[in-house]
Amino acid sequence: MTRRVSITTIPRVVGALGAALLTAGCAVGPDFHVPAAPDVTRYTAEPLALRTSATDTPDGQAQHLLPGRDIPEEWWTLFRSPALGALMAQALNNNPNLQSAIATLRSAKESVYAQEGKFFPLVQYNFNPTRQQTASVISPVLGSAANPFNLYTNQVMVSYTFDVWGLNRRTVESLQALADNQGFQVEAAYLALTANVAVAAITEASLRGQIDATDELIAINRKMLNILKQQFNTGYASRNDVALQEAALAQEEATLPPLRKALQQNRDLISALAGSYASQGPRQEFKLDDLRLPIDLPVSLPSQLIEQRPDVLAAQEQLHAASAQVGVATANMLPTFTIDANAGYMNTVLAGLLSPANAFWLVAGNATQTVFDAGTLLHTLRGAQATYDAAAWSYRGTVVGAVQNVADSLRAIENDANALKAARDFERAAKISFDLAQQQMQTGYANILVLLTAQQTYLQAVIQVVQARAARLSDTVALFQALGGGWWNRVAPPTEKILDVSTGQSATLVDAHYEPAAIAPAIVQSGRQR
Repeated sequence: MTRRVSITTIPRVVGALGAALLTAGCAVGPDFHVPAAPDVTRYTAEPLALRTSATDTPDGQAQHLLPGRDIPEEWWTLFRSPALGALMAQALNNNPNLQSAIATLRSAKESVYAQEGKFFPLVQYNFNPTRQQTASVISPVLGSAANPFNLYTNQVMVSYTFDVWGLNRRTVESLQALADNQGFQVEAAYLALTANVAVAAITEASLRGQIDATDELIAINRKMLNILKQQFNTGYASRNDVALQEAALAQEEATLPPLRKALQQNRDLISALAGSYASQGPRQEFKLDDLRLPIDLPVSLPSQLIEQRPDVLAAQEQLHAASAQVGVATANMLPTFTIDANAGYMNTVLAGLLSPANAFWLVAGNATQTVFDAGTLLHTLRGAQATYDAAAWSYRGTVVGAVQNVADSLRAIENDANALKAARDFERAAKISFDLAQQQMQTGYANILVLLTAQQTYLQAVIQVVQARAARLSDTVALFQALGGGWWNRVAPPTEKILDVSTGQSATLVDAHYEPAAIAPAIVQSGRQR
């Protein structure tokens, strides 16, 4: 007795066979293991002091290092500047580079989903109506001998390649690792953006401080010039003294245009970081007195650093992808097993097409093994292994660089405090010398050269204090950035948007796929088990 095979049964049969072989098969190639943490317990060769020096000037407080403490989500709030917070929110909402990275992540995830579809059979439907006439010298095609005739074919085609050696599993693994890599690229873009915005704000504050100090000294020099002119008119000063003071005033005024140029360009940079045009300009203005130096600085341990730095995690996922590609290249050298099924109905009359008498079906299996390819697959495997080796060294270099970044930032913070203390002492002494020179000049007991030297020295001292204050703030930002920026503590991700290039308008993406606050920490926590 012949058992009839239903058309709807074929996909289920193929799927069952595929599941059975998939369960019985194995994924060839190396299984990925997360690299070990750095075998170091501190960032510098010698123990660093946990407290910096202090001095009696704004931003001169001692900073305290807190080893093992976590970085807050919005670390920039530690500077206690509402203007910085508002600018940061605008940048995170509108920055094009961040939105581009998020969109690229969405694309990478779709590639994973597309590849996962190959775990299932490919099912296609085809309806093919034809009318044809055959040559009369050959036998009639139809039993009725009708010529020409109509032929209607209605069929379902199923094809499935069994993942016996894990070729598709390794491919999905590689694509998932690349998607995770892009997820950490998003975090790196987020970290770079927040750090760049903070540094740009501090730079603006520094430039404004230098301009204000220069303007103040210019005002003093103009006052001294008027005094010298009065003394010249009364015979107590020479024309040479007046000319020297005029030259000194002009020299100090010449330092303003470069500072104003730098300030204007920095404002343009802030606009770009906030996703707006330079003509629109940022609404916020920044001065050093409006920023507060963070006193307590959390410092993660080196073993924690590799689970916090986005660039390290991205390099780890790049290594993971390269490992999976070794498995892909290995599986390509082994036999492939495919099954194809085709079932449907065929008739010359459309009205009777679905009659059981018009049914047909075909099931075929195929096994293919490459016998000779002149070493193509072998060298592809060796190339994948070499790529993995390169990724391993790249990961090692990223980890070494990350530890170096933290070490450099810690040393900078220690030396910045000493530099500000020295600059403050320099300013105090220069101010005393300048005040005495002014008094002596007004009473006619000092040479003009003494006054000019005191002026230049005091200006240099004031500028050094401003720059030293800004350096402490900027290097504190650099430390937060080097430690990873606390992105893993973020509650809500940045808003994901789409851009209409024809109008230049953007809109919030409703069906957003980017959930780094939930996904990225899970990747970090589960990494040890992969």
